[in-house]
Amino acid sequence: MSGTHYFDDDPSVASEPMSVEINLPDVALTLTSDRGVFSADKLDAGTKLLLLEAPALTDADEVILDIGCGWGPITCVAARRVPGAEVWAIDVNERARTLTAANAATIGAEERVHVVAPDDVPEDLVVDRILSNPPIRVGKQSLHDLLLRWLPHLAPDGVAHLVVQRHLGADSLARWLSEQGYPTTRLKSRAGFRILEVRPS
Repeated sequence: MSGTHYFDDDPSVASEPMSVEINLPDVALTLTSDRGVFSADKLDAGTKLLLLEAPALTDADEVILDIGCGWGPITCVAARRVPGAEVWAIDVNERARTLTAANAATIGAEERVHVVAPDDVPEDLVVDRILSNPPIRVGKQSLHDLLLRWLPHLAPDGVAHLVVQRHLGADSLARWLSEQGYPTTRLKSRAGFRILEVRPS
C-alpha cells in the first residue's frame, strides 16, 4: 500500500473486498471492508475498546457522529445499539464512505445512517454523542483542525468519546483539548489506548 493512506480522498490501491466479523457482547455483525481504508482486515483494537468500554449509548443519543468512519464499524454498531438514532458517518476517503453506506444497508439502517464527505455535513447539525477513533496519523495540526471543526457540533449536554493510542499522544491531546475550552478526562486506559471523554466548551 506504498503511497496510499487511509486518509486519502481516493485510495489508489486496488480494491479487494473482504468480510470482517464484529463480535461484541450485545452485537454481532459481518461487514465488508476493503484495501485502502483504515484497519481493512480486522476490527482495530482501539475501535473495539471504544465499542466495549465507552459509556453506553441510550435513547437520549438521538444524533450520533462518527468522525473518520472507515468501513463503518462504529457507525453500524451505534445504529444497531440505538434503533431510533440518526447516525452521521464522515470520512474524506470515498472508498470508506461507499463501504459504510453498503454496510449500513446490510443491517437495515440505511435510512438512518448518513454517510457523507466532511463538506457535506449541514452547518447547523447538532449531535448528542460523538464516537470516534480519530485519524491520528494525519499529523498533529490536521488532527487539531479536525477536532475543532466537529466538537462545536455537540449539543450543550452532549459528549464525545475518542479512543487514542497512548504512545501517539493521547495525554497531550487531552491537555490540548482542555486548553481549547473542551474539558477532557481520561475514562479508560487499557492495552496502550486511552478513552477520552470530551465535553462541550
